[in-house]
Amino acid sequence: MEIINLTRNQPSIINITTSFILNFQYSKDIWIFNCSQGCQHLMEEKNLRINQISNIILTEKNINNISGLLGLLSSLSLINRKKKLNIYVSKGIEKYIILGKKYAKTNFRYCIYMYILQTGLIIKNQDYQIYTFNNKLNFEFLLTAKNKYGKFKLYKAQKFRFPAGPVYGQLKNGYSFLLPDGIIIDGDKFTTLNKSGFKKSILNNKYHDRNNVEISHKSKIIEHKFIV
Repeated sequence: MEIINLTRNQPSIINITTSFILNFQYSKDIWIFNCSQGCQHLMEEKNLRINQISNIILTEKNINNISGLLGLLSSLSLINRKKKLNIYVSKGIEKYIILGKKYAKTNFRYCIYMYILQTGLIIKNQDYQIYTFNNKLNFEFLLTAKNKYGKFKLYKAQKFRFPAGPVYGQLKNGYSFLLPDGIIIDGDKFTTLNKSGFKKSILNNKYHDRNNVEISHKSKIIEHKFIV
């Protein structure tokens, strides 16, 4: 997964807004956070195809975050997109999209599914999940990646005389077992080239509160933006 910034101007202390994408190269899938003006042109400059966008997340009701949205949706229709598009918005932005479509007198060639953001899991695929948290003023997000385990060490499992079957699968997925004699068998030791998952947080609040601390615990902050 690659994180790519789509904001041309350098952030300022007065108004920090950020548009960026999560590019999953292996699956040719793109998730975009906010659609600032000209974001699709920046994607073209970075050799990214807009038709690979499957999810759009709008973090707050700020014109700088949605000014490029209708243009992007129209471009997807012009290239004859067929697959559906998911858009996650805070309450009120869905009216902006509906009215923009109405006054532009246009119809999209693909289906758009809009979801109102609320605390909980919003997006999930085979390896990544995005959780959102409502802190009253805006939303915070947490991106998590699952642990990836390598080749299973069959000889090691046989050495411990584990019965073949579901236990092998659990060991391969990193599960640990407590034996009757008190010995703990760590599943991570039964695979090679393990890759640890990660947590990345997207914080929108100027001041840290308990919610911010809990969300960002043991995670890397992708974006911390605020308005003063």
